[in-house]
Amino acid sequence: MTELDELCVNTLRFLSVDMVEKAKSGHPGLPLGAAPMAYALWDGFLRHNPGNPQWANRDRFVLSAGHGSALLYSLLFATGYDLSIEDLRQFRQVGSKTPGHPEYRHTPGVEATTGPLGQGFAMGVGMAIAEASLASRFNRDGFPVVNHHTYGIVSDGDLMEGIASEAASLAGRLRLGKLIYLYDDNHVSLEGQTQLSFTENVVERFRAYGWSCIEVPDGNDLGAIAAAISRAIQEGNAPTLIAVRTHIGYGSPRQDTKDAHGEPLGAENTRLTKQKLGWPTEPPFLVPAEALQHLRQARERGARQESEWNELFQAYHVAHPDLAKELDRMLRGERPAGWENSLPDFSKETSPLATREASERVLNALTPVLAEIVGGSADLAPSTKTLMRDAGSFLAASSTGRNLHFGVRENAMAAMVNGMALHGGLYPYGATFLVFSDYARPALRLAALMRTRSLFIFTHDSIWVGEDGPTHQPIEHVASLRTIPGLTVIRPGDANEVSAAWKVAVEQSGPVVFALTRQKLPILKEVAGRAMEGVGRGAYIVSDSDREVPRVVLIATGSELPLALEAKQKLAEAGHGVRVVSMPSWELFERQDSVYRKSILPDSVPRVSVEAGTTFGWSRYVGDTGLSIGIDRFGISGPGPGVALALGLTADRVVETVRSILQGSRGAGSS
Repeated sequence: MTELDELCVNTLRFLSVDMVEKAKSGHPGLPLGAAPMAYALWDGFLRHNPGNPQWANRDRFVLSAGHGSALLYSLLFATGYDLSIEDLRQFRQVGSKTPGHPEYRHTPGVEATTGPLGQGFAMGVGMAIAEASLASRFNRDGFPVVNHHTYGIVSDGDLMEGIASEAASLAGRLRLGKLIYLYDDNHVSLEGQTQLSFTENVVERFRAYGWSCIEVPDGNDLGAIAAAISRAIQEGNAPTLIAVRTHIGYGSPRQDTKDAHGEPLGAENTRLTKQKLGWPTEPPFLVPAEALQHLRQARERGARQESEWNELFQAYHVAHPDLAKELDRMLRGERPAGWENSLPDFSKETSPLATREASERVLNALTPVLAEIVGGSADLAPSTKTLMRDAGSFLAASSTGRNLHFGVRENAMAAMVNGMALHGGLYPYGATFLVFSDYARPALRLAALMRTRSLFIFTHDSIWVGEDGPTHQPIEHVASLRTIPGLTVIRPGDANEVSAAWKVAVEQSGPVVFALTRQKLPILKEVAGRAMEGVGRGAYIVSDSDREVPRVVLIATGSELPLALEAKQKLAEAGHGVRVVSMPSWELFERQDSVYRKSILPDSVPRVSVEAGTTFGWSRYVGDTGLSIGIDRFGISGPGPGVALALGLTADRVVETVRSILQGSRGAGSS
């Protein structure tokens, strides 16, 4: 390590320590130990342009160990991103650009929101998949227009999480050679030495996954770290884990102890640490001019690298104009003109169709038009109906295919979908049964927090799953997903609503969930011609009362929409004026103005909601004068129709409930 290198490494270390110390909050241990490996990567290998953090062909860097955010902010500031020394001083303060864990869209240069351990690991795998997919489809001889690496720093905690094992297993199978992770192997976690709970041979485990593994015994040996990264790049036939033996809290009195992990060193320990590593004890936030000048060379270097790529891309436009135009469109996140004309219209069909089957038909109608669509399922494509015909499979031997085979790995699948979305250029989806959305929930939450264009297709959406019984019959899941801020949940009631739901999803700027049926549903004549606008607004009138003002409004979603229409017919025959409203998406409905919402749900009219799931949350729409028909218990095993009958999901139950409201009785509520 040269004197200049040491100066730069210590600049990163002590900017991080001073951030944590000033905030009286944070994690100084990782930056002290991992600064050398971060410096070796960022100074010697990472292709990025601080002047344009969104350059399409940049290398991606994910700090999966997001608790070490102070190190990332130090790197971003020092290399010239739009982050000031004052921003570093405001670390972990309300409204600052340097929050406690890295947040995508919040801080320039942050590629992914991390902190929940393992999520960054899996998102990085998704980014590497995206790079490989686009490269295989668009690169031509002499024109490697998609050609970059995905790097990350991962921790013991990351590698303990099951999601990392899921993602690592698939990454090895796919031989993602441009994925390189630096493992901060410091032998310490929050509770103490990792020997308490984490004793396997990590390197051998990753070799078993199909990774190339390199061990660096000294975390301060910049030469050895650089040589390992260089070797990983050159070999490039498998993902690489570089296990770097570091020391948490390096140089501090708390080195190699759990006390270095998640709390400030304190004034005295900070002083002693600076003294030991030959750093001035005052002033804090010291940035030597020589170190800054060296690190800021990243701006000039990055601008040159982007300029060279722009020249290559211009030449690509000349040599391969159609490919260049398509890739440029996809990287910009734009849709081709008239794409929506490919959405199927099911109005003239008469045979019942499960909404999962309708979704399959929409997906395959869009596949030739929207080349950015890629995705797959957690080993359930035949059941979730999410296979793109004639699109091939994304495999190690052929990465041109658009069908991904995630295996039974729901959490990693959802996170990898997020990673693909973060990379840009693709519109990714992941699919499984709705009941297994629980496995994917941490990634769903991060998708909403990051506002990624991720699509999650969940089928087998109710007790109509039938014989598989209560373990596979979702009850609380739709309601649970609706509680995630920024996640748009759509539960369509027939095939035409599915087509409209896809239009919403493709045009959305954030994540979308579909909840689709296993069982066949009628294609509703009442929906035909209304679904595109109606679903886009979240709720709409499907069938109205003959009266100017209805006596009751029935609100239904998904498979209960036909049920509500059947009940309305029976009530109409008895002279009761009932309006039926389809409400496939609460979130879309809430975005409408109050005039529209009141036109659909008049204040003065009692309401009854009908949904095959928990009634939790429906009070916001039925109010004090209405009732909710649903299922507030676990399901039972048996054929779907029998289960529905046993649990009271029938038109007669709806009729009885409406009559109880009209007669002033509240006896028929939720089940």
